[in-house]
Amino acid sequence: MVVEDETQLAGLIGSYLERDGFEVAVVHDGLEAVEAARALDPDVVVLDLGLPRLDGVEVCRQLRTFSDAYVVMLTARSEEIDTLIGLSVGADDYLTKPFSPRILMARIQAMLRRPRPLGTSSDALEGARTFGALIIDPLGRDVWLDGEPLALTRTEFDLLAALSERPRMAFSRRQLIDAVWGPTWVGDEHLVDVHVGHLRRKLSDDATHARFIRTVRGVGYRMGTGQ
Repeated sequence: MVVEDETQLAGLIGSYLERDGFEVAVVHDGLEAVEAARALDPDVVVLDLGLPRLDGVEVCRQLRTFSDAYVVMLTARSEEIDTLIGLSVGADDYLTKPFSPRILMARIQAMLRRPRPLGTSSDALEGARTFGALIIDPLGRDVWLDGEPLALTRTEFDLLAALSERPRMAFSRRQLIDAVWGPTWVGDEHLVDVHVGHLRRKLSDDATHARFIRTVRGVGYRMGTGQ
């Protein structure tokens, strides 16, 4: 689903997506986007920040209450705060206008190559990873904290899964980008910091005395023990 009030740009993005084999719906304002997402259940939403009626941040916030679609936020403003606000409500990636449609297509294809949620099965906890009160089930893509299920976006889960797969390893931002967004991703690597911050809030983790995601000064991040 393409949500963009600039009709020419929306049509261009839609044509590139259709050329890549996607079914495409194009909408031009925020309220229509939320209604369309409920009806269509899209896999990916390309979402402009500056929309009439509801802006992109509010659309993304509402989407996250019922949809696990990947969200790529588009913004005409390069100020970092716009990007941070967009990502803090659950956007998975972002592009600043003007951008190459080919880069957007590459980002979307990389997202869709990630594993999809498989649901819970009778052996869902086989291979689960435990860090104190935190349990991560890579097979079922489920996470529990203190026995309660934790709602994560797909990107948040992928980031947590990458860290927990090799818990003794200190990952650089670039290594996490390669693991989660793909080796062809190009942009501001502080994207990782935003998603780590969002994860920490959901995990009730303190960056100073982190139980689950620890900062490795001068390097990046590593998994904590849960203690």
